Amino acid sequence: MVLGVSTDVLVPIAIVVFFAGAVTGVTGFGYALIGTVGSAAVLEPQQAVVLMIIPVFVSNIPLVRELSRDQLRTCGRRFLPFIVAATVGTVVGMAILQWIPTALLTFALGVFTVGYVVFTQDVVPIPGRRYVTSNTFEQHPTAQLGIGFGSGLIFGASNVGVSMVAYLDSLDLDRSIFVGVLALIFLGISSIRVGAAWVLDLYGSGALVWLSVGAALVGLVGVASGQRIRHLLPERFIDGFVLVMLIVIGIRLVVTSVGV
Repeated sequence: MVLGVSTDVLVPIAIVVFFAGAVTGVTGFGYALIGTVGSAAVLEPQQAVVLMIIPVFVSNIPLVRELSRDQLRTCGRRFLPFIVAATVGTVVGMAILQWIPTALLTFALGVFTVGYVVFTQDVVPIPGRRYVTSNTFEQHPTAQLGIGFGSGLIFGASNVGVSMVAYLDSLDLDRSIFVGVLALIFLGISSIRVGAAWVLDLYGSGALVWLSVGAALVGLVGVASGQRIRHLLPERFIDGFVLVMLIVIGIRLVVTSVGV
């Protein structure tokens, strides 16, 4: 037992968070999703969502630094409506988190995960994907607000940021800028989430807070490792491996939620 938490819980979480951080260091996304669904194997889904709040905040700090000061200012102005709307949606999602039944949240995590894989893969054509990944949303600030709020609502309740990734992916940004901008958005949202989680008493006992802080430190090591090997690994190999892993986890969560 460490800080009231069994080593049977600590070790799997450390492995999951490190791997999630490494994947994020390489691809720029996947940290919250992989960390949450992986942690849900040893924690209650609500606890898994709350556990990743501090790690997501901390992990995006080094990734934001990939943007220059000029890029930071430009991207900050460009995506400000999206960030503000997503932040509001996130707080609302967190507020309803404790009222969502465990089985329903487990099922939702599984469905969102599988949906993310289906949307991200490029082997099978997806009807309507061309429209969603067009620049239509970039040209309409009101669309930024709508997508931002909806994305934040889902992210606040489940740590799944599929629509945020899809939105940025539609803009055909350079990989380094994509990673930095996505980190900027998650950093802005997560800074509010840390305070909101405390106000809403989502951490409950102190054990979950310290577990979250510890996970954040492990995740930072994972992110740094991923950044170092980003240019050494074929991007398609990394993306393919992550998608296969997520589809397996997503299906398992769905099956578990229905009691099979």
